[in-house]
Amino acid sequence: MKTLEHEQENAVQNRSIIDGLYNAFAIGDIPTVLASMDSNIAWNEAEGNLYADGNPYIGPQAVLNGVFARIGADHEYFNLKDIVLHEMFNGKVLATLRYDALHKNGNHYNAQVAHFWTLKDGKVVAFQQYVDTKKLSDAFAR
Repeated sequence: MKTLEHEQENAVQNRSIIDGLYNAFAIGDIPTVLASMDSNIAWNEAEGNLYADGNPYIGPQAVLNGVFARIGADHEYFNLKDIVLHEMFNGKVLATLRYDALHKNGNHYNAQVAHFWTLKDGKVVAFQQYVDTKKLSDAFAR
């Protein structure tokens, strides 16, 4: 039986893993981001997001090709700002943040976002994005 102290230690460890993931993403260290994922990760973009067409993306390679590569191809820059991590129990971490990005069509956007992470044994096994999809849709419009 897990004790409250054990759950708190896991929550702190999971928060640290996600913090490291965001730090790696910020410097373009995608191999480290992918290495934090379980081989069978289930990654879901927010419904209504252009990149949700492949939901769920299963495995790091699917996330790389279906999400990260497309973001890079579509944007002049794509930054994650004002990240606040919220420790939760049962292997969960909630991140609230903003996307500050410039689409290659010249449209800038700053969107409110939440990422809901699930970890098991130190690896990310699931991801769910929540975002202002109207803002993204408007920015992607020509």
